[in-house]
Amino acid sequence: MEAAAPEGAEPGSGASGAEEPVVSLAEVLAENEELEKEARAVLGGSDHERCSYSQGAVKRQALYACSTCTPPGAEPAGICLACSYECHGTHRLFELYTKRNFRCDCGNSKFKNLQCKLLPEKGKVNSGNKYNDNFYGLYCTCKRPYPDPEDEIPDEMIQCIVCEDWFHGRHLGAVPPESGDFHEMVCQACMKHCHFLWAYAPQLAVPPLTKANSLEDERIVLKVEESEEQKKEIKKESGVEHHDTKEEKQLEQFNEPSTSSGSACPEVVTKNEEPVCKLKELQSKPFVKKDTATFWPSNWRSKLCTCEDCLKMYSELEVQFLTDECDTVLAYENKGTSDQETERRDPLMDTLNSMNRVQQVELICEYNDLKTELTDYLRRFADEGTVVKREDIQHFFEEFQSRKRRRTNRMQYYCS
Repeated sequence: MEAAAPEGAEPGSGASGAEEPVVSLAEVLAENEELEKEARAVLGGSDHERCSYSQGAVKRQALYACSTCTPPGAEPAGICLACSYECHGTHRLFELYTKRNFRCDCGNSKFKNLQCKLLPEKGKVNSGNKYNDNFYGLYCTCKRPYPDPEDEIPDEMIQCIVCEDWFHGRHLGAVPPESGDFHEMVCQACMKHCHFLWAYAPQLAVPPLTKANSLEDERIVLKVEESEEQKKEIKKESGVEHHDTKEEKQLEQFNEPSTSSGSACPEVVTKNEEPVCKLKELQSKPFVKKDTATFWPSNWRSKLCTCEDCLKMYSELEVQFLTDECDTVLAYENKGTSDQETERRDPLMDTLNSMNRVQQVELICEYNDLKTELTDYLRRFADEGTVVKREDIQHFFEEFQSRKRRRTNRMQYYCS
């Protein structure tokens, strides 16, 4: 998503008389590492040099919208990472994070005065692409930009895995659980569209949080759990009676640990050999439909029924991706991070490979000496939380060179 500097602010400007903010070396290193990690995760699976159009509808990729080329009122369009650099480098872009099954629009009929520099020969339209208000920089049910200069309420934006729009936590009809407690979210509108998910929710969904009325002013958040009386009331309203022991046994079988993980993507199941439909079993039990979003844990998709009837229903609702664990943003991020780590080459190893054995040993010794001494020198600044200044670094290397010369001068070489 697009981030802008405060209106009227100048780079490097500050309040009159205000001291320049000071951060420690440890804070700088930690922040840079986190930013680099996020960039690898989101962009790692996308090619920054080649337009993705030739790949067709990419399963998941980082996307952007150009408000310079397609302003409000024009047809929405999305561009890939490489085109955002090469064709729209000086334009105003909206970062859309990632979206599924999308083909790059750059330079097609939606762009009146622009031709793609990377791949000029493209079809006029990509009929399979899906668009929403995100392509105009608007998000959530409130249709506001992000960041919103008029919104003073701090709130986390969460992406729906079905429609892929972004929502303020306070506009989901329920208070989201802690961010580490759930893996994916389905918004209110998509829960109405995918109504079958309500049958899974009692067993699989992560309970939302709620604010106790008496403590609302203090903003204290409590977990919501249905009482036994509420559960009996739901059963009574549904008109269905069940034996608790039988329900508990079925629940244990349904909630057996999944063998899949967030980083490994099993093959998409196309047919279930089991004659019993999990969904019909759950629909025979009492459950409640609400006008709220739902929150789901890791690997919940692997527990959805994949019988012939359910697969047909997913196809009719156009949500076949729900049975594909490789469709998740986490799987995409893990793949991007893994690919980047594999491709990142160590310049030291490249240099070593070009040297003979004696040169390799000498370079390794020099490198280890420098690394050890520099680490010991900087540790003091990190431990004390003080700033490393330019003169501190200059002083270190002057001392290091001086110690190196003294060691070299003490060495005596004898030739026979």
